[in-house]
Amino acid sequence: MATTIKTLLVDDEYLALNLLETFIQETPELEIVDKVKSPVKALEILSQSRIDLLFLDIQMPTLSGNNLLRTLPRPPVTIFTTAYADFAVEAFNLNVADYLLKPFSFERFLQAVNKAKERLRENPVPLTGASLPLAGAEENREFFSVKVDGKVVKVRYEDILFIEGLKEYVRIVCRDARYVTLESLKNLEELLPQSHFVRVHKSYIVAKDKVQALDGNLLEIQKHKIPISRTKRDEVVQEVFYK
Repeated sequence: MATTIKTLLVDDEYLALNLLETFIQETPELEIVDKVKSPVKALEILSQSRIDLLFLDIQMPTLSGNNLLRTLPRPPVTIFTTAYADFAVEAFNLNVADYLLKPFSFERFLQAVNKAKERLRENPVPLTGASLPLAGAEENREFFSVKVDGKVVKVRYEDILFIEGLKEYVRIVCRDARYVTLESLKNLEELLPQSHFVRVHKSYIVAKDKVQALDGNLLEIQKHKIPISRTKRDEVVQEVFYK
């Protein structure tokens, strides 16, 4: 476990965020990466930053804390914070480290943090809180795994046509299937084999061998037309058509 536990606070109540911040400032190993009132903003941070520990309110507008947690392929260690005792069973089912019932004391907060530390010692968080490890990324570069609608799905490299970035999500378009999962395009770009894939636009990665034609600044892959960034056009044409 890292010496510093990188922490994200998510609560739509300003006073609750301030109380957590005060408690964390009294706890040397914890470092606040961010504190946000919006669950949608939290998803963005989780897809882009390393988060070891998540303090998460349950009842929030737009997206509840438990539903937010369900969208994460590999969530960070999580402590629920809520004013409602009837969510305890839900917390157990989602395997959170602890369940803090507002208002809670500093002593009770420390108990929850100690449980979270134990979880982190047993199972360190990967580089991004949202990422699943790519199955066999180093020794077997035939597929990777993503979480889609609660299931872990194998995606074979040879089946991929292209991948599109959708803010905190990506859409993976294959020959016979499409998958939307919480992940960043940047992470996938770093992990996909460069011999087979190339980033052609801020929002697109394509499989080189699936490209059929170039029409102006558009690559044709089956019925799909993928834009190329102007700054990348020469590089992409060389990579896709001449290497």
